[in-house]
Amino acid sequence: MGDARIAPRRAAAFAVWYLRAVAFVNFLSAVWVSLGQDVRRHNQENFFTPYLLTAGFASGVFTAFLAITMRRRKRAAWILNLALGGPFLGLFAFAMAFPEIRQYPQNWISLVLTAAFVAALVVGRTEFYAKGDRANPRLAGAVALGGTLACSLLAAVLVTVTNQAAHAARSTFLERWHYGTLRLVSVAADESRFPGVETPNWVNVAINVLSTALVLAVLYAAFRSRRVVDPLTEDDEKRLRVLLERQGERDSLGYFALRREKSVVWSPTGKAAVAYRVVGGVSLASGDPIGDPEAWPGAIEPWLAEARAHGWIPAVMGAGEEAGTVYARHGLDALELGDEALVEVADFTLEGRAMRTVRQAYNRVKRAGYTVRVRRHEDIQADELAYLLERADDWRDGATERGFSMALGRLGDPEDGRCVMLECLDAEGRLRAVLSFVPWGPHGLSLDLMRRDRDSDNGLMEFMVIELLRRAGEIQVTQVSLNFAMFRSVFERGARLGAGPVLRLWRSLLSFFSRWWQIESLYRANAKYRPIWEPRFLLFEKSADLPRIGIAAARAEGFLEAPGLPKWLHRKHLETHR
Repeated sequence: MGDARIAPRRAAAFAVWYLRAVAFVNFLSAVWVSLGQDVRRHNQENFFTPYLLTAGFASGVFTAFLAITMRRRKRAAWILNLALGGPFLGLFAFAMAFPEIRQYPQNWISLVLTAAFVAALVVGRTEFYAKGDRANPRLAGAVALGGTLACSLLAAVLVTVTNQAAHAARSTFLERWHYGTLRLVSVAADESRFPGVETPNWVNVAINVLSTALVLAVLYAAFRSRRVVDPLTEDDEKRLRVLLERQGERDSLGYFALRREKSVVWSPTGKAAVAYRVVGGVSLASGDPIGDPEAWPGAIEPWLAEARAHGWIPAVMGAGEEAGTVYARHGLDALELGDEALVEVADFTLEGRAMRTVRQAYNRVKRAGYTVRVRRHEDIQADELAYLLERADDWRDGATERGFSMALGRLGDPEDGRCVMLECLDAEGRLRAVLSFVPWGPHGLSLDLMRRDRDSDNGLMEFMVIELLRRAGEIQVTQVSLNFAMFRSVFERGARLGAGPVLRLWRSLLSFFSRWWQIESLYRANAKYRPIWEPRFLLFEKSADLPRIGIAAARAEGFLEAPGLPKWLHRKHLETHR
């Protein structure tokens, strides 16, 4: 069976590389004037060039887009290429029947290359299986009509403002709109037909750029991957909670699989599941699969199959070493992201020289009169909980709720009664900070949310964490998962004597970017508790997908906002759970 797929795979690879090569030549022709003139001359009179080799920036963008979508195995891209390439091949073959065409060797080369591309499409047809969204044809049509109207009006305005013709006063707006539309659609216009229109060259170039952008927008709408997936249902959530009760102690991030914008894929036995979210064409899972490790492959395989069927890029954020090994057996590579800080309550102490700074900070906050109350969410009265939610929302940094792989994304939900709330009160009894932890098995907690009043004293968070560790027996907790420290090993090894120049440079770069993102500070904040460092991995199929995965992860975590429809137009599947 493996041998039977070699030919289609090679044919599909050839088709993709053909489009890449043509796109490169088209782009090169756009900047290399003599080459562009030669290519265009070969498309005139008795010559023709291979499929899509027309020279120019717009044709390069179009061909590159087709190469990208073909690499992602989009069925729609395969259909479009066959619909265009087949007639081109037929036309070239018909032209070769004429002696004046047949006598030129370059035409035979063009025919052979075009025939090879079409043959590769036919042989490799089974490799282009990724489905698009059913709404794509309607969306592409709407983008084409609306975009053409908007761009043509913008082109007409540009022509009107910059018109330098001597008879400009005699040209009507309708004529200028006609001129702009012709240049937009055909990338050229017969200027002799418009004696009252004379525009600078940069205006014509700007209209051509608009044309290219419009084509890209239409193609994107036509070929985009399916975006809407089935969100977590009530039945899915109940089944996941059952698995977490049985196997929840395996992964400190397991409870975050209950985020309700996620979807879930189950193993055939129902003993394991992969929770994921589709962001920007990336099927992004987080943490380890839920359930019995022996059943993990049964959930990983359908998750990967679904991703490939829709042209999504599969990726996993924050997987542990055991899960990373299982994912690697299914073709994913691993990249260490950083380490999670785990604290064993029985081993934690404030005594000793190494804890002197932490002990002093803790005592300083305690002397200021701050106290901490530790309760399960289910033990908090409704009116008290509503007040806590209101204050936590007031203290949020910005309007965006951040977190995906290590955050639940909701606070105070009735279904999350086993979560633990820490409330920090000042000497006057005013609420100044809150921490919330989700369950990690029967005797563990994993940090979910940290909020504090910006006018409160420094060190409140550390004071609250230490209070939790000292009083963990009250809620029968033996282990606590704190924040994730990205690239922790770089900071630790890079500061040691004998660190190499590459490692020191890498550490310096991370320290520089820590001015804007909490990279080094999170490591320092976690290290003071002398935790057990548990490595976490990013899993991916191809290194070339890492930039796209990084953008998708940043969007999922709330650090990047993608332009799109207003939020009130999006599906409100979360509202049913509130």
